[in-house]
Amino acid sequence: MKVILANPRGFCAGVDRAIEMVERALELHGAPIYVRHEVVHNKFVVNELKSKGAIFVEEIDEVPRGKVVIFSAHGVSQAVRKQAQDIGAIIYDATCPLVTKVHKEVTRKQKQNHNVILIGHEGHPEVEGTLGQSSGDQTVQLVETVSDVENLEISTDDISYTTQTTLSVDDTQKIVQALKEKFPNIQAPKKDDICYATQNRQDAVKALMESCDVLLV
Repeated sequence: MKVILANPRGFCAGVDRAIEMVERALELHGAPIYVRHEVVHNKFVVNELKSKGAIFVEEIDEVPRGKVVIFSAHGVSQAVRKQAQDIGAIIYDATCPLVTKVHKEVTRKQKQNHNVILIGHEGHPEVEGTLGQSSGDQTVQLVETVSDVENLEISTDDISYTTQTTLSVDDTQKIVQALKEKFPNIQAPKKDDICYATQNRQDAVKALMESCDVLLV
C-alpha cells in the first residue's frame, strides 16, 4: 500500500496563531484560562490544551468574573465581546485576521446602508460571529444554497455579499452566480473572502484524488 500526503496540509496560519495565543496566555497567567469555543476542530489539540489548564466554554456566562478569556480563531459577535467586557475579563482576541476582514466589511457596508448577504453555514461559530456584527436595526441575511438565493426578497439596489472564510470554492461560486443573476448591481468584496489556505488545501485534495483510491482526512 502506498500512502501519499497532501501538500499543503495541516493547520492554517490563523489556527496556529490561536493555539500559540492560548499556550502563551497559560504561561503568562497560569491555569485556568477560558477559551470561548474550541480553538480548532481537532480533539487532539483541544485535549492537550485542556491538560495544560485551558477550559473551553460556549457561553461567556460560564466564565467567572475577572478571568482570562480568549476568543477563538472563528471570531465572536459584538454581543459576546461586550459580555466579556462586562465581567471584567482579561481578553485575548485570537480571531483570524481574515475573519476580522469579513467583520470589517460587514460593518463598512452597513454604514453605507447596504443590505448585506452572507454566504455560509447556519450554526457555524464563524457565521454566528459575522451575523453578530450588525448594528441598530440592520441585519445580515444568511444564504446556504442557491434555493435560499431564489427566496430572497430585497427591494433596494444597495446590496453587498460576503462569505464565510472556510467554504467550498466550487459550491460558493454557484451561489455567487445566482446572487449576481438575481441582483445585477450586487457588490462583491474587494478581495475573495474564502481563505487562501482553505482554497489551497481543496486544490490539493482534488489533485490527490486523481491518483488515490481512498482519501483519509
